[in-house]
Amino acid sequence: MLSWCIILFGLGVLAFLDTIFNYGEIFRRINSVVFMLISLGLLVRLSMMTKTKEKERLQERNAQLEEQATTKRPVEASQPVA
Repeated sequence: MLSWCIILFGLGVLAFLDTIFNYGEIFRRINSVVFMLISLGLLVRLSMMTKTKEKERLQERNAQLEEQATTKRPVEASQPVA
């Protein structure tokens, strides 16, 4: 994730230099395509991380509930029911 952000920052710097020094039209086209692809990769990665984190939370909650279910003592049958 950090490497994607570093690449985007580098491309941003190159785009800034392109506007100042006017490197040419080809660089702008390539830069825009690379920006779109890296941004798409970041979006996919973030959505995958979100889904993974949600699954981990559900697994932790499930483990907590299982632990609570096994530690509770059952109600004794000798007590009268009201």
